[in-house]
Amino acid sequence: MRLALNDPKLLSDSISVISELVSDAKFKIDSEKLELIAMDPANVAMVVFQLLSSAFTEYKVDKPVEIALNLDSFKQILRRAKPSDHLIIELDEEKNKLNIKIKGDSTRTFSLGLLDLGERQHKVPKLIYPVNINTSTYVFDEAIEDMSLFADSVVFTVNKERLIVESESRINNAKVEILNDGETKINWGETGEENVKSKYSIEYLKKISKASKLADNVLLQFSNDYPLKAEFKAKDKLDLVFILAPRVSEE
Repeated sequence: MRLALNDPKLLSDSISVISELVSDAKFKIDSEKLELIAMDPANVAMVVFQLLSSAFTEYKVDKPVEIALNLDSFKQILRRAKPSDHLIIELDEEKNKLNIKIKGDSTRTFSLGLLDLGERQHKVPKLIYPVNINTSTYVFDEAIEDMSLFADSVVFTVNKERLIVESESRINNAKVEILNDGETKINWGETGEENVKSKYSIEYLKKISKASKLADNVLLQFSNDYPLKAEFKAKDKLDLVFILAPRVSEE
């Protein structure tokens, strides 16, 4: 296996975001993509990541392979690559290591030991949503930052006219209204629903919103007291999806 990237930030920024939620993870690499499916330790958020073969300048995978890595260690190595550097990743099956070569003004090589995570498998749930909200990552990121000022959770409400993002503490509250206009598109399905509402953790949303640096837009999907799906996509390069469990009221 030999993979080469002329834009190392595609991988380094992705792993930096994912490592906020997941410590150790298994990658599946085949002829079409590098893929990661993982849960955070608390089983609150799932991450589904694909870096497509078309994003690489060289992509040689003779047979599908699975490798497990400590993401924090992987992130630290990838951070050493400058945007102008050339990144080469090779698998040394004999030594059970992943060799990461950074070529720029000099050539630096790092060998990262592979982990044994057993047969750990995560299946992506089949979720059905009544509404799709496509908005800019800047708008999404700013809304989450605003909500984090006062509370530890955020309520999303959407109707045909707008997406409303709200947070409330004992004495303070904040509210952002995002209109269904040129920059934000709210599309309802055929379920007949016209208004849905759900609550989510600010801590997790702040980590998820860091993926804003990977794409210009984010696709949000949710329903009443239902998991939130946030998808960040760079065409022909990568797809990063988060599925976040709701905070269900105990009332």
